[in-house]
Amino acid sequence: MRVFVAGGTGVVGRRLVRLLVDRGHQVTATTTSPAKLDMLAQSGAEAVVMDGLDAVSVGEAVAGARPDVIVHQMTAIAGAPDLKHMDRWFARTNRLRTEGTDHLMAAAEGIGGAHIVAQSYAGWNGIRTGGWVKTEDDPLDRHAGTPAQPVMDAVRHVEDTVVKADGAVVRYGWLYGPGVLDDLVAPLRKRQFPLVGSGAGHTSWVHLDDAANATALVVEQLASGVFNIVDDEPAAAREWLPYLAACAGAKPPMRVPAWLARPLAGQVAVAVMTEGRGFSNAKAKRELGWQLRYPSWRQGFAAVLT
Repeated sequence: MRVFVAGGTGVVGRRLVRLLVDRGHQVTATTTSPAKLDMLAQSGAEAVVMDGLDAVSVGEAVAGARPDVIVHQMTAIAGAPDLKHMDRWFARTNRLRTEGTDHLMAAAEGIGGAHIVAQSYAGWNGIRTGGWVKTEDDPLDRHAGTPAQPVMDAVRHVEDTVVKADGAVVRYGWLYGPGVLDDLVAPLRKRQFPLVGSGAGHTSWVHLDDAANATALVVEQLASGVFNIVDDEPAAAREWLPYLAACAGAKPPMRVPAWLARPLAGQVAVAVMTEGRGFSNAKAKRELGWQLRYPSWRQGFAAVLT
């Protein structure tokens, strides 16, 4: 197929581009930086500079590629995690998930239609009622009134828009892989990443390679609907955080009460560690035939850090 990957130089995007090329697809991949064109070309893709927030730029790039499938991988997440100011940290990504999604949809319509596959998120943001593990039938939590709300509202826009167009949404868990864990490991080694409160909040993780593989399956099967792309083991913070520290050769994280962490780390970080809900991958495994290289973050963290 002809596949257009918007955001082809991101941590998932560049793996997906290589994978699709290796599987025989004709891939056009975009970047915002001319300096990254060679990297995409070396992967075997047709490389294009595109501004996802510019409707004309998006329209011209899609029209030139005339793809069968458009994959929305555009984000602008950079630097250390900043859950306390998540609205600012994700400001450009929020625009890419709202305005950028709309531009891609319009461009698809302009060429007579293309199947849409879009990145979303399913790490710790399941609805904070009931059990600790959620399926695609459970709503996401808006985290209303917190700095996470604009992020969750943008995620909702992506999902509602794409599903309405009979496309597919791939909800990645908390992504990790070579280089990506550095921003978590650095504060752990300095004992600046404590375990908050009960540490009962659950998170779902997924290795970058597994995320790319699942997305390739969605593309090839022209799948529709929402898929949680997470590993087999949603886990409480009190389980994964000390394990991550051990893999990194760090001392066990300190414990701090929620009331102390709230003004220092912010309301969202406390919610993640004490109330977060993880996700089930049963639908993706059943409907896509997805097999994980790293079924658990335990295997993945060890592979990345040892």
